[in-house]
Amino acid sequence: MISDQKQAQMTGADMADGLNSQSDSTSVRASVPPPSLATKISYGFGAIAYGVKDNGIGFFLLIFYSQVLGVDARLIGLAMTIALFLDALSDPVVGYWSDNFRSKWGRRHPFMYASALPVAASFFLLWNPPEGWSDIALFWYVLVISVLIRTCITFYETPSSALAPELSDNYDQRSGLLSLRFFFGWTGGNMMAVIMFVVLFPAFATPTIPNGQFNKDAYSTYGIIASVMIFVAIMVSALGTHKRIVHLKAPPPVRTLSIGLIFKEIFETLANRSFIALFLAAIFGSIASGLSASMTFYFTSFFWGFTPQQTGLLTISVFVSAIIGAVMAPLVTKSIGKKQGAMIIGLVAFLGAPLPIVLRLLGVMPENGDPTLFWIVMLANMVDTGLIICFQILSASMLADLVEDAEIKTGRRSEGIFFAASTFIRKSVQGLGVITAGFVLAAAQFPAGVKPEQIPEDALTRLGLFYVPTILFLWLTMLAIMSTYRLKREDHENNLRELASRQNQVAD
Repeated sequence: MISDQKQAQMTGADMADGLNSQSDSTSVRASVPPPSLATKISYGFGAIAYGVKDNGIGFFLLIFYSQVLGVDARLIGLAMTIALFLDALSDPVVGYWSDNFRSKWGRRHPFMYASALPVAASFFLLWNPPEGWSDIALFWYVLVISVLIRTCITFYETPSSALAPELSDNYDQRSGLLSLRFFFGWTGGNMMAVIMFVVLFPAFATPTIPNGQFNKDAYSTYGIIASVMIFVAIMVSALGTHKRIVHLKAPPPVRTLSIGLIFKEIFETLANRSFIALFLAAIFGSIASGLSASMTFYFTSFFWGFTPQQTGLLTISVFVSAIIGAVMAPLVTKSIGKKQGAMIIGLVAFLGAPLPIVLRLLGVMPENGDPTLFWIVMLANMVDTGLIICFQILSASMLADLVEDAEIKTGRRSEGIFFAASTFIRKSVQGLGVITAGFVLAAAQFPAGVKPEQIPEDALTRLGLFYVPTILFLWLTMLAIMSTYRLKREDHENNLRELASRQNQVAD
């Protein structure tokens, strides 16, 4: 075990060190000094906050309120969707605000510092609902607290994500920098899932509730631990990147702003063909992500019949997946480019994800309870999740490269708007994935509030039959739209040269 830990640490260190070496991979000189290893790690570490929040809401919230508390799954899905939609309205506001904000701490950091405590406190409340409330009352509770959580974390995640294009403008190095962010994001969220299945669920098993996964006290404790992790991650990232403020881009010149001018500048920035491709693709990808996340533990607990300990081991394997994805993304960027790499990796990953379910429906997988089944599913999940993480990193890096492309046309740095638009679409439609999950469960006539051994076999079969074609349609549509993205390495380097030329003309 010690040797495995050392290997993982070496892999992470080599990955981070590789970010520096990649800065020489193009002929374009960076306009800002490369960030130190400590700054890169601090930046990446901040993603733990969003990872913990996303993991908890995506994986545990529906099953907690529907299967543990017995609330109608469709009500919770509706509450989460409304919360996502309302929260999404804040993203463009925060993005534009952070692009134009003026302070001695720069454009981004004041938002990051201010968000830490409200995010942590509201996340704690979500897992500690009042007792004895009706389904309708709990619907409103989930709705209000979810809006609060998501709005507060927008004030951290949007400015924090927007730092990536500012920390480095190098085509290869950006993929490496975002690899660290996605590595920590996935690792942090996954760590909480491991704690749930390996520590909390077994600890809260009782004679009356032998499976601690259905004990509400386990989720209350989870809320405490997760809230602390969120607060620490935000503060570490803000403090660790604080010294970099002097190298970050300045806001545009002071001007009189009006609602009309604000919307005009936002639409000018986003009127980019490659961005529109990513934006539309993100609609289908976000719905698919919401559906997949909401259904994950339905498949592990009910479809495959895994114990909490087995699900914990399955979740632990995602740590390896995070390393696979984070190491692959910079290599793919350097060898075949971001778009081509994302298309190839994405096609393999998304076709492979539902394959074990298809094989079960065809009757070629081992029966539930067979030890072989667990290892087959774990290996398939570990590799496929690694490919999905690599795809996500490449997609985020493609978005970062649009900052200079837009600056050429508008004369403004708009990192916040681009990343806000990305989170806007993810939030505004991801809840549709949760609603879709609710309708998949309803179509499968999946009973609520019952234990795994009480689920009829035909309900499990219907679950797979409705889920697989739905998720494949969403993912493949996303890839088809993404194929229209046009920005390549040479285009990015030409943009950097053009911007450097303009700066020299101004200086002269």
